[in-house]
Amino acid sequence: MSEAACGGGIKRIGDDALVANPGPLVPWFDEQLGGPSLPLTLEKVAGGSSNSLLKVTRGGQSFALRRPPAVSNDRTSHNIARELRLARALRHTEVPHPRLVEGTTEPDWIGGPFLVLYWIDGFTPRDPMPGLFATDPDSRRALGDAVIDALAKVAGVDWRGLGLDDFGEPDGFLDRQVDRWVAQFERTKVRDLADMDAIAAWLRSHRPASSRPGLMHGDYSFANVMIAHDLPARVAAVIDWELATIGDPLLDLGHLLSSWEDATSGPTWAHYIDWSEMRSRSEAAERYASASGRSVDDLPFYIVLALFRLAVLLEGSFARHVRGQSDNPRHAAFKTRVPDILRQAIRSLD
Repeated sequence: MSEAACGGGIKRIGDDALVANPGPLVPWFDEQLGGPSLPLTLEKVAGGSSNSLLKVTRGGQSFALRRPPAVSNDRTSHNIARELRLARALRHTEVPHPRLVEGTTEPDWIGGPFLVLYWIDGFTPRDPMPGLFATDPDSRRALGDAVIDALAKVAGVDWRGLGLDDFGEPDGFLDRQVDRWVAQFERTKVRDLADMDAIAAWLRSHRPASSRPGLMHGDYSFANVMIAHDLPARVAAVIDWELATIGDPLLDLGHLLSSWEDATSGPTWAHYIDWSEMRSRSEAAERYASASGRSVDDLPFYIVLALFRLAVLLEGSFARHVRGQSDNPRHAAFKTRVPDILRQAIRSLD
């Protein structure tokens, strides 16, 4: 290794340094993939407060390398360990997901944990979409159906059979949610948000009995799936599993449908899609119910909880911006986006 030791380990090699000199990763790829040693080419795809993403090219094959950002004491190193464990488990399911090469939680190679996945040949569904997905109503509706069906497969995973018994705390999951997100908001609070108390009170008074526990993606939306380019429409992979846990899968459905705009919803936070050719929310919910075997009678609660949770998460990023801890321009934009999400939640109260 060319990097100096730091605190008894290898100093973290930054993304830019790895792009300039991928050499430290070559032995790891050679060990995992076998055959003759081959050079690597790296390209930064994304980075910042979430996990960094690098595209790795080796001998005509492409891979995605995910690693925590360069933040002191950042908890995403633990998330990488969880993602690695889950990626190994998903190999034995019907859930479309990026195939795992392998990963490590040790700092021996590039100064920190990372995992490597085979690159997905597909696109993230946002307008304008490619080919017939841009113009053909049937193809667009089928795309929406495929996203719903993939979520039902996530909820149907036999998580106990995969050894994920300790991957989350499903008992009392719904009971903890409001207090958890209120506490997180208070810990990072930089301003008053007028609708927070009203939404929290509504959630407490309308909480249903939990549905049966299941695997949750934690951030399931059109932004976190890859669609195959060919027809008929299908999800090539569900991506970005860093918030996955064992809990109430209906919260995943609530998050997805909180983005889903139809004649009854008014504008939603997912303004990057023209929803006019998609099913209605109620039709989407019924499709999920049929595929998953789960009741969607309490869907309004899950939509409001998903919006409340999303607002708190984004407000935390805005708080980092206010405190000078983030220069990500998206975080500055949350100044207005968070109140918009809370207003959407208020409109969703029944």
